[in-house]
Amino acid sequence: MTDEKAARLATIRAANAAKREWTAQPSAMAESAPAQAAGMPHTAPATSSASRSASSQPQRALDADAFADMPPAMAFQTFLGIMLAAILGAFAAIMALPTWLPGLSASLLGAEPKAYWYLSRSSAFVAYILLWLSMVFGLLMTNRLARVWPGGPTAFDLHQHASLLGLAFALFHALILLGDRYIQATLIQVLVPFQYAGYEPLWVGLGQAGFYGLAIVGLSFYVKDRIGRRAWRLIHFLSFVVFALALLHGIWSGSDSQSDLARAIYWASGGSVLFLTIYRALITLCVARAKVAGDGL
Repeated sequence: MTDEKAARLATIRAANAAKREWTAQPSAMAESAPAQAAGMPHTAPATSSASRSASSQPQRALDADAFADMPPAMAFQTFLGIMLAAILGAFAAIMALPTWLPGLSASLLGAEPKAYWYLSRSSAFVAYILLWLSMVFGLLMTNRLARVWPGGPTAFDLHQHASLLGLAFALFHALILLGDRYIQATLIQVLVPFQYAGYEPLWVGLGQAGFYGLAIVGLSFYVKDRIGRRAWRLIHFLSFVVFALALLHGIWSGSDSQSDLARAIYWASGGSVLFLTIYRALITLCVARAKVAGDGL
């Protein structure tokens, strides 16, 4: 077992221990209730604010800090390999497919080539869905919903994997357009935000900006120990901006945004992220108010 896997296993076990400690407390209080009703002597639970704070601490640790020290779910070498595969795959499709599959020449190199556009649109939807899953698991792991499914540590891992895989598909989505003769974009226009002046330049530029925002959030997993928890969490708030940019980019620059399937994807993803964000904000507000009320006793 590698040191990285051992560290992840130790952190997950600590999180599970905190969870068991928190869930065991209601049972202990329930066991003391029959003795109190029968008039038997018992040890009453402490009611001071310090005791209440201590009893709620394991759950806060599970929700917020239990995963902060976990190493990245995906090794950096693996992440680099996936990004390289996306780059090589895009250029292979641009340069090699017309030679390897001559039957596709009419679509790849004809007057109205569509194959590259279809590849770009399909990879765009995959990247967007992965970004949506990353948002969902990121919001789930910081509240009690993660206890129902899929579990805090699992949500943390899925959050990271979805984010990094989404970045790779987004890169492929952009690079494959270099083969589209209708778009006629250069490498600079594809990679530099707002440099493309052809099809929907504003919404394309917002999508490009969202890609670099996603890259910053994804790479922050690997520099968390160097920048500190506070900076890492602040960077992660950028995820909401990235998701909004990706949603706007997809709606306004997607050629199939008016289709029923695309509308269903955008409505379901946007609505679920909005719901989970509001839920998280309300839970955070309730916890803050409870803490203030407890400190005032």
